[in-house]
Amino acid sequence: MDDAPRTRPPVRRPLLALTAAISLIALVAGCGDEPAPGAVPAGSTRAAAPKAVNDLQTDYETVIRNVLPSVVQIETGDSLGSGVVYDNQGHLITNAHVIDSGQTFQVTIATGEEPIPAKLVSAYPEQDLAVLRLDRVPTGLKPATLGDSSKVEVGQIVLAMGSPLGLYGSVTQGIVSAVGRTVTESSSGGGTGATIGNMVQTSAAINPGNSGGALVNLDSEVIGIPTLAATDPDLGNSAAPGIGFAIPSSMVRTVADQIIKDGRVTDSGRAALGITARTVLDDNYQPAGTAIVEVEKGGPADQAGLRPNDIITKIGPAQITTITSLAEALASESPGDKVTVVYTRAGERGTAQVTLGEV
Repeated sequence: MDDAPRTRPPVRRPLLALTAAISLIALVAGCGDEPAPGAVPAGSTRAAAPKAVNDLQTDYETVIRNVLPSVVQIETGDSLGSGVVYDNQGHLITNAHVIDSGQTFQVTIATGEEPIPAKLVSAYPEQDLAVLRLDRVPTGLKPATLGDSSKVEVGQIVLAMGSPLGLYGSVTQGIVSAVGRTVTESSSGGGTGATIGNMVQTSAAINPGNSGGALVNLDSEVIGIPTLAATDPDLGNSAAPGIGFAIPSSMVRTVADQIIKDGRVTDSGRAALGITARTVLDDNYQPAGTAIVEVEKGGPADQAGLRPNDIITKIGPAQITTITSLAEALASESPGDKVTVVYTRAGERGTAQVTLGEV
């Protein structure tokens, strides 16, 4: 891909050394009659926590108790990530970038027994999803409940569960900070380079190792699979705090069901023009559109009269300057949608009405 990465791919498992240090600090009150700052006068009691706080804490504890047993840790070679138990047959959902090029894996489940081997059923890198299957189904394996991601709203409290930095069974908390995001992964460092539409944005911390885990609402439903965190170019492309993204559960269910049934994705639901293309630069060496390199015979672009060397500058309302912006524009559309494509041909501006196909 010709563009700079927009998001930070989950990294390889780091060598993690933890040192716990405990310090005891003695707080000594003065000898006079004046109470020490913050001291509780004799005969008095501290105010009880508000009932709403107690209720929310109880909700958190209930969700963690219900869902964390369905979240697993996945290891292959030097890579580590998370996964979610999908059904009683031992199928697990995770990110395609978690499995990388592996075919066999070691899976740690919540029962605390030795890791169980698992094999890849199939991966779908275009949506950064994969399905594994345990070699044996242990007693007490608990499938997660997938929620309806179309009902997710900004402001909902969510918990992210997984194995950040190899810390199995970790939970972070935040809110849904946006919905309907289209995000392009980096293709370096193990990333798939996928452009994924309709992602859930969350402030819950998404760290390396969280990928493939669970983003959960307070009804104990998995509403997304945490996949990546945004990066800040001004901070050397380090993770931008509080901006993470999860693949919506509706897409997870669609992809998983097809892989389990057919061994592969047969109906992607992803729109396509039926072309291969490259980013072109203007006289100031700035991205200025995508030039068609090849047109699929009989495909959507071919039927609409687009040709090799046409430079696409707009699809519907979206300006197209790079391959990434082209992918993002298509990610917001569906197969069968009719879009207006603006292009230049030999310096002349033209438009074409295209009925989108499927990847």
